[in-house]
Amino acid sequence: MLLPLLLLLRFSFNAYSTTEFMVSTFTVENYLTFFTDAYYLGIMWTTLQMAVMVTVLCLVIGYPVAHFVARRVTRHKSLVIMAVVLPLFVGNAVRAAGWMVMFGRDGIVNAALMSTGLTDNALQIMYTPFAVVIGISAVNLPIVILTIQSVIENMDTRVEEAASSLGASNTNVWFQITLPLVWPGILTAAIFCFILTMNAYATPVLLGGPEFKMMAPVLADQIMQRGNIPFGAAIASILVGTILLLTFLLGLTSTKR
Repeated sequence: MLLPLLLLLRFSFNAYSTTEFMVSTFTVENYLTFFTDAYYLGIMWTTLQMAVMVTVLCLVIGYPVAHFVARRVTRHKSLVIMAVVLPLFVGNAVRAAGWMVMFGRDGIVNAALMSTGLTDNALQIMYTPFAVVIGISAVNLPIVILTIQSVIENMDTRVEEAASSLGASNTNVWFQITLPLVWPGILTAAIFCFILTMNAYATPVLLGGPEFKMMAPVLADQIMQRGNIPFGAAIASILVGTILLLTFLLGLTSTKR
């Protein structure tokens, strides 16, 4: 994996030519173009916002589900876990197509809203950031649930019982005992979710529409449609570098805590 990334990094310092596509040289022009152009900085900011929103949403939904599966489900646990894993068996593009059917102006969501009288006209759900957040969250949620569930399941419940027997309330037990013990799993799930969202391609393209831009689709467009391999390689290097830096800072902050 490292060698292609290093090759991509080297390509990012080449120049673009309409006739040769890539001229071997060493220039930082591609990086200057990215960091001095408000359009590309806006795309980076949108990608970071989406990654944070999807990660928070997946953690808020995923933790209770993971806790329920780990602590409450005793019979048929394998079937419940299979139900959680089942969405991973379907490709991202297929799942996005399903959300397109759900969110379309004549889709199931609008039909349900109008039939119940909550709205008189069909809402514009498709090609909005909301649709992209829901679509990516549906992709990442099983991974978040499984990651946290495995940590909760391996935690010694006697520690929580000891705290309760000493007079701690359920809230204090969760904040002072459960959360610190489960925190490594939550952090790992958050990092996985953040990385997958930063690199999302099919879902933003299909649910966000042509006006909604994230880093991965813009990167692919530069290389596959415009043939600007050096600038696409620069975007890829910036994306990878940003993910590594934020992941490192998040892990460092957790370690210090």
